[in-house]
Amino acid sequence: MRGLKISLLLAALAAPQLASALVFCSEGNPAGFDPALYTTSTVFDASAETLFNRLVEFRKGSTEVQPGLAKSWDVADDGKVYTFHLRRGVAFHSTDYFHPSRPLEASDVVFTFARMLDKSLPFNKAFPATFPYFDSMGMREDILGVRAVDAQTVEFRLRRRNAPFLQNLAMSFASIQSAEYAAALLARGAATELDTRPIGTGPFQFVGYERDRSITYKAFGGYWNRGEIKIDTLVFLIESDPDQRLDAIRTGKCDVSAFLRPQDVDALARQKAQLVVSQVGSNLGYIAYNVERQPLNNVLFRKALDAALDKPALVQAVYGGKARVADNGLPPTQWGYVPRAEHPAAGIAQAKALLAKSGVKAGTTIVLWQLPVQRAYNPNPSIMAQMIKADWAKIGVRTEIRSFEWAEYNRRASLGQQQAMLIGWTGDNGDPDNWLGTLFTCDGIGGNNDTRWCNKRYTALIGNAKSTVSRTERLALYAEAQDILMRELPFSPIANAEIYQSVKTTVHGFVVSPFGLNSFRDVSIDEAKNGLYVGLPHHKWVFGDVSRR
Repeated sequence: MRGLKISLLLAALAAPQLASALVFCSEGNPAGFDPALYTTSTVFDASAETLFNRLVEFRKGSTEVQPGLAKSWDVADDGKVYTFHLRRGVAFHSTDYFHPSRPLEASDVVFTFARMLDKSLPFNKAFPATFPYFDSMGMREDILGVRAVDAQTVEFRLRRRNAPFLQNLAMSFASIQSAEYAAALLARGAATELDTRPIGTGPFQFVGYERDRSITYKAFGGYWNRGEIKIDTLVFLIESDPDQRLDAIRTGKCDVSAFLRPQDVDALARQKAQLVVSQVGSNLGYIAYNVERQPLNNVLFRKALDAALDKPALVQAVYGGKARVADNGLPPTQWGYVPRAEHPAAGIAQAKALLAKSGVKAGTTIVLWQLPVQRAYNPNPSIMAQMIKADWAKIGVRTEIRSFEWAEYNRRASLGQQQAMLIGWTGDNGDPDNWLGTLFTCDGIGGNNDTRWCNKRYTALIGNAKSTVSRTERLALYAEAQDILMRELPFSPIANAEIYQSVKTTVHGFVVSPFGLNSFRDVSIDEAKNGLYVGLPHHKWVFGDVSRR
């Protein structure tokens, strides 16, 4: 795959004729460019937000669904049939490796979802893959079929009513692929290139990628919503080391940056060329316990580990106090959240008592996986892992810390190779099912359920909540499910973090996403004047020593 040398790239960006180039400093390599195969924002930023569209999409900075590739849709009275009417004349990218012969049509939508539904599809035999979001949300079971009514109309038939169905279709994994491109790849025995040489309908098209260095995109001149494109070139500079990324921000290489560490916020806010933008995060950082592995299959042992954690100290050291101690599987910002009626006793004495009751011997060693990258829900995984190790040592539990490259970390977790691991979640669609269903149901094992916990009563409650449109009924079902989750405790909730990003004052139109994603649609650069950050009312931004809401 072709890529640009970073030194030449930065020199080019400094040239006056490329004033409309924007540099985003990313925190890690994308594992690939096919959004259906992954669950991380590093992939979604690099693919779904740049290269692709979905049938419906979230309004920028909001959880509200609006038309995307579908200009409109109809829902049957029983809630089981959705009919989408596609926009006409939507072009796919034309590159040196693929030239489309036609615009978007219903067959592209059918291929996109048939690939996730039908394991016997010829393309799937050539490119065997799993679809973690699709499967962990139970969509394989929910969708009976997808068919093209005509070239511009697609029908989805569901087994039962699905309250968050439209929100699910607006998520990154549901990005629409080109059936024509897939067929061409299949014909020449190169099906895996769907993940490495992407073709989409999005505002930018792929130019090149150099691992650990950069991804380069150019504006797509044939984009169906051309007014959204206000920059000619988009570059992701990849820097996983937060100190190096901070240096790139300070020296002006980054127009927009991914996550800031809490300790860096105040210093950057004093730089007149930078805005530090934030919002209360819809996220959760936690420890996932693989309940299929001994001794973590013992609920009393899990409760002992949880009780031993000094969570307020973790919030102070890891998050700089810019977070709250989490107490459930939902963050307080998500509707459906129920505060825990009873907080379990915490502290070393209580933890030792639980350990004794569990029958697990002191001196047992637990392997804890440490996140290899900074995330919105965990700004400093190294410190967190060391503090957890120290806390567990106080009750006689030894800890061995291991880590892997980010894509490998997720791949191994999907196979259940972990014992305990640092992980977390940022909401994707504003619905409780995206948390309680995706992360903890039986359907999520092998996908996003890194605990591999399977409680049939819990899973049934989540399924029933998804199939009713009454919010009152859904709330009651989610409350009971949360009670089961916290009694069984397949995880230790740690914190709900505030989100901080750095944006140059010359950048206009950038909005902090409620889903932790980075979109550069409608974003422009004007070197002649400083821009005022435009966001939602609950966003906060800092300029010098002045804070505003």
